[in-house]
Amino acid sequence: MPGWNAVLGEIQQAAADPFKIVRQKHLTKLSKVAGGRNIIAYYSGWLQKAGLADTAIGNVDKNAFMSMIHQMDRSKGLDIIIHTPGGDLCATESIVDYLKAMFGNDIRAIVPQLAMSAGTMICCSCKEIVMGKQSSLGPIDPQFGGIPAQGVLEEFERAGKEIKTDQSKAWLWQPILQKYHPSFLGECEKAVALSHEMCKEWLSENMFNNNGTKDEAKALEVTKKLSDHVSTKTHARQFNIDDCTKMGLKILALESNPALQDAVLTIHHAYMHTFGMTNAFKIVENQLDVDITFRARN
Repeated sequence: MPGWNAVLGEIQQAAADPFKIVRQKHLTKLSKVAGGRNIIAYYSGWLQKAGLADTAIGNVDKNAFMSMIHQMDRSKGLDIIIHTPGGDLCATESIVDYLKAMFGNDIRAIVPQLAMSAGTMICCSCKEIVMGKQSSLGPIDPQFGGIPAQGVLEEFERAGKEIKTDQSKAWLWQPILQKYHPSFLGECEKAVALSHEMCKEWLSENMFNNNGTKDEAKALEVTKKLSDHVSTKTHARQFNIDDCTKMGLKILALESNPALQDAVLTIHHAYMHTFGMTNAFKIVENQLDVDITFRARN
């Protein structure tokens, strides 16, 4: 298996745009290993470009997915190799709706390292998730500017109980609660409900759909485990392959197919080098030599 240094050497030896040449070579290989399935790599460079805007999932990404799918033979299905911190909930819903309209339920997610938050929700819309020992998904509880919506609701509930028990504590809670604008509590409630409904629906429509029979109870159980802020404790929590399997998600171990593992991890190294050595911060790319690369201004 080509390691980090081997992929870097391959990039350095290539001409023209060496990063794209190497990525395209291995995306083509992945498609062959996957039985001719279509491949879309959806990669964010948030780890290398910390603090840079637009590394997260946003509405502009849907245009990139449209460009990727334009000339695909949709009868071959789709594998999404995804690496993202998550992002906008409504943009995620729009992207998933579009992908399902194009490929139905024949979509598989491949997670080489991290698919967090809304990225986890995209994975939950697929029929199966491919993960390795190094791969992680994350909690799907929505955030507002880094503030967990479910955490806000828990804080309000705790304040109400403590003030009801001891009126003297009202002055302690007052400065905390005043930092939230009047409609914020309602926005948090709606965001939590929406993310919960979306994940449950997507799981029951695909991953837990057996020839038209939806296992909604299992979809609800898994959704609760992914969205429970009390048990996960932090939005940055990472669920490894064993955690995801125990939750009940349909997981294929990357290590069970050495050829697939080789192709996926080589692609991952290639994207990590691209983000680390260029001004690219997000790339959407397919096996047909089509890419949309978002670059930071110099």
